[in-house]
Amino acid sequence: MLKIIISPAKKMNETDILPPEGLPHFLEQTEYLLGQMKQMTPSELQEMWKCNDKIALENVERITSMNLRERLTPAILAYEGIQYKYMAPAVFDEEAYRYLQNHLYILSGFYGALRPFDGVTPYRLEMQARFHRQDLDSLYDFWGDAIAGEVLAGCSLLVNLASKEYSKAVLKYLPENISCVTCVFGELIDGKVKEKGTYAKMARGEMVRFMAEQKAETAEELKGFDRLGYRFAEMYSDEKNLVFLKA
Repeated sequence: MLKIIISPAKKMNETDILPPEGLPHFLEQTEYLLGQMKQMTPSELQEMWKCNDKIALENVERITSMNLRERLTPAILAYEGIQYKYMAPAVFDEEAYRYLQNHLYILSGFYGALRPFDGVTPYRLEMQARFHRQDLDSLYDFWGDAIAGEVLAGCSLLVNLASKEYSKAVLKYLPENISCVTCVFGELIDGKVKEKGTYAKMARGEMVRFMAEQKAETAEELKGFDRLGYRFAEMYSDEKNLVFLKA
């Protein structure tokens, strides 16, 4: 089966457009991380989050009253970053939702791996965050191969639309019998393909939408992506990288 991985977004919301269908697979681990954050001082948390005072205060208050089992929002609708705005999941039809529920995983430092309709609550915890505690430091070490094990179960082709910060939690443990293609959205500058962060995030969101609308099951089908001015560039692509260049 084809599986897709994407990154989360820092900005989140709570919405009742659609109800969640279940709880995240790694909720026990999430509860542990929440417990660790509750033991940290506001200044320790702000240092870990690397954010301004306003955002730190908001998230300290979130931690104090956070409930991981009630008033939850489907993960696919909870994130508000650029990628999600261009994916525009709020206007998907039921078939597109079903496709994503069967194929898509949102990677998360807090929740591990999320299916689109897993219920989540707003949080702040990037995969690169360091706790600097005796029994917990790196989230990469904390999660180990658990995220990869969940995502890759039953997978024959992995489509990587995640940033390096998140994709490494899966790709590090990718076995040889599972194919993986990373989609690269760039421009040709001085003969080299270069990605620009904002445009790449926009294109990743559009690619998720494209795949859901096309019900894509093969890497070959991805080559038909032609949105936001991008076209598949065969001469710059190989079996591990599908390169799309802006006209």
